[in-house]
Amino acid sequence: MQATSYTYDPETRCGSVLLDDGTPVEFDAPAFDAGGLLLLRPGQRVRIEGEGVGADLRITLVTLQTF
Repeated sequence: MQATSYTYDPETRCGSVLLDDGTPVEFDAPAFDAGGLLLLRPGQRVRIEGEGVGADLRITLVTLQTF
């Protein structure tokens, strides 16, 4: 699934993304660390993986979107 990075705190490695429908979804440090990223800037397109749907979506991986 694709999303756009919205917030990111480099100290906690937590943040949030906006799904393509505009829904914000938060991610935690383990999801960020799983993607191997060092930094995330607001507005970057990212690929996410998660568990659950809708309001129960929990992001398990955040990485950069590559084509």
